[in-house]
Amino acid sequence: MIAYCGLDCGKCETFIATVNDDDNLREAIAKKWSEQYSAPFAAKDINCVGCKSAGAKIYYCEQLCEIRKCASAKNIAHCGKCDKYPCSILKEFFKMAPDAQRVLDALKA
Repeated sequence: MIAYCGLDCGKCETFIATVNDDDNLREAIAKKWSEQYSAPFAAKDINCVGCKSAGAKIYYCEQLCEIRKCASAKNIAHCGKCDKYPCSILKEFFKMAPDAQRVLDALKA
């Protein structure tokens, strides 16, 4: 399951915690993210079934992710299908997630 941005949801620790209903993993993720992002995360917030799926998503992905908003509005399967690929938002994102770019490049080909 590939997200609009090219991330592999099946490898995402939040997705894994959600599909396995793993509260211990949720706790570990919440602790890690709280430290990593200097923001409070609670285990109850660690639920996501993928940005293209109906159902639970973490707040950032559901409410703030510009990549998700754009691709969803354009009704495309992923950003590699966009005529503006790669846009400036994706270029910045790929600096943090180069694997996502490789996935989208392969899907675009």
